Amino acid sequence: MTSSISTSASPELPVLAEVVRSGFTEGHHRGSLVVLAADGSVELALGDPASPVFPRSSNKPMQAAAILRAGLDLSGERLALAAASHSGEAFHLDLVRTMLAEHGLTPDDLQTPPDLPLDPVEAESYLAAGGVREPLTMNCSGKHAAMLAVCVRNGWDTATYLDPAHPLQRLVGEVVAEAAGEPVAALGTDGCGAPLMAIGLVGLARAFRSFVLAEPGTAERRVADAMRAHPEYVAGTRRPDTWLMREVPGALSKMGAEAVQAVALPDGRALAFKIDDGSTRALGPVLARALGLLGVDSPVVSRIGSAPLLGGAAEVGEIRAAF
Repeated sequence: MTSSISTSASPELPVLAEVVRSGFTEGHHRGSLVVLAADGSVELALGDPASPVFPRSSNKPMQAAAILRAGLDLSGERLALAAASHSGEAFHLDLVRTMLAEHGLTPDDLQTPPDLPLDPVEAESYLAAGGVREPLTMNCSGKHAAMLAVCVRNGWDTATYLDPAHPLQRLVGEVVAEAAGEPVAALGTDGCGAPLMAIGLVGLARAFRSFVLAEPGTAERRVADAMRAHPEYVAGTRRPDTWLMREVPGALSKMGAEAVQAVALPDGRALAFKIDDGSTRALGPVLARALGLLGVDSPVVSRIGSAPLLGGAAEVGEIRAAF
C-alpha cells in the first residue's frame, strides 16, 4: 500500500512504475516526467520536471555538439560514437582506437576509469577471453577520444581535458545552457570523470527538441543526424536507444545513468524523465508509456516496454508503467 505521507519541504513524487509479482504489487518507482507538444509547450508534467537533475549521459549530444563547435570535424560513425554510451562491442572499441590514432593518441591517454563492457553479454565474452577492466572498454571512451582529439586539434592541454576550467568544458557548459534554454544549475562530476551540468527535465526535453529541429549543417543537427543514422554506435546492438532510433524514423534517443531518458521526434515532440531511485529496470516501461502518449505507434514500443519478472525460470509478473 502506497503511503500518503509527505512534507511540503520534500513532496512525494508520483509513482511512474510499479513492480507486480504474482498479482501482488511489491514495489514502486517514483519520478518526474515531462512531455512536450510539437510547438514546445508542456503537454504533460508529472512530479517536478522543472527542478534540476544531472542528466548524466543524456547530456552527451550537447557535449558532442561542443566538440564540433570547437573545430573537430567529425561525422558518421565517429560523431555518433562521440555521443555514445557504447556497449563495448568490438566495433566500438576498434573505432575508439582508430579515432585516437588519427590524432596521435593511444588508449593510455584516456582518463576514463577502467571498466568492463556495459553490455552484460559483451562483458561475459570479454572476461571469458581473459579481458580485464580498461579505460578503453568504459562506455564513455568514444566521447573521451573525441574530447582528446579536439584538444590536439586546438593545441589545448590533453592532461587537463576533464578540468571544469578547461576551454572545452567551459564550451560544453555554454552549449548545454543554450540548448536547454536555462542556466546550468549545478556542476558535478560524471561517472566517467567528465564535468556534468545539471538542468531541469523540461530543459533536457527542450535540448533534444532543439537538436532535431536545428538547421542542417549546424553542430546540433549534425550530431542528431549522426546519432540517428548510426544508432548502434550510440548504444549497441542490444540496447533500447538503438532499437528506437532504428525503428521510429527521425527519433533521437539517449539514456543516462541513474535512470534518465530523453527522446525527441522530428516534428518537435519530446519527452524526458528520471526515475528518482535511479533504477534502470523501470526505464523501459516508463519510456514505452511516454512514447505512447507522444503517439508513437510502432512494434518497438512494446519491445522496449517489456520488463518481465521471473520466479524460477517462469515469468510471474512484470514492471509496468503506472501513469
